[in-house]
Amino acid sequence: MSVFDSPVHSCLWEVPISAPQSFKVSGSLALAPDYEEDAPTADVVVPDYLEKTYWWAYVRPWAIRIFEREWLVDLILWGCYKLLRDAALRVFGDHLPGRTVQLSCVYGSLTKLLYAKVEASGGSLDVVDVVKPQLENLQRKLPPGNKVRRLNMDVSKLSLPDASYDRAMLFFLMHEQPRDVREATLREAFRIVKPGGDVLILEFAKPKWWHPLRYLWLPFLAILEPFAPDIWNHEDVSAWLPQPWASRITHREKLFGSFYQVLMIKA
Repeated sequence: MSVFDSPVHSCLWEVPISAPQSFKVSGSLALAPDYEEDAPTADVVVPDYLEKTYWWAYVRPWAIRIFEREWLVDLILWGCYKLLRDAALRVFGDHLPGRTVQLSCVYGSLTKLLYAKVEASGGSLDVVDVVKPQLENLQRKLPPGNKVRRLNMDVSKLSLPDASYDRAMLFFLMHEQPRDVREATLREAFRIVKPGGDVLILEFAKPKWWHPLRYLWLPFLAILEPFAPDIWNHEDVSAWLPQPWASRITHREKLFGSFYQVLMIKA
């Protein structure tokens, strides 16, 4: 088999190196008019693991300004950002009516392109993140007059109704969380998505034995991403994706010599 397991064969070798809608905010949650629940009264606190591990890449406003460069994200992902972004959007589908939620902000153009698909389908998009500066950064990337709701919440403790979304996307989120937080996030994602809806996860995978980055990059990356080995050390996704969700995978696609993977799971 080729080094690339995906129908899309380009990565490092073929990479080209507002005025948003306003919502009333009470405490940690921006509420749209169709929500009747009371918002939490206390500000959302950035979890200790996130502050301790990712302050330099995700939490500090100056870090967000540095990393919000698509060429830099592409470099970190070994030239595969466009490949991964496009794979997630392709598997999610072109017709996205109803309600879509993205759990956690993402550097680069993914959310802007996702919103374009959602809007063209007559749907709505919510983006949830525990770091307020990330939501402010997202606001600057979206087109003027957009209707994206930016919700400041902990994705492992969502103040959102059961079965209120048609689909959810988690793009490179799972590997950044300790196991207990990761499992809580998964429970929340499947709680808020309607039965029969879709949850898309894009993540690291266990690379092929011959993949050079398995030996050269992952040991170093494990220092920066201490929770990620839980995912890339296992070929069987049930090692980190608990039942019953592991048995509900409808699509699994491996990319870049099994270095990355896209999963579509039925709620």
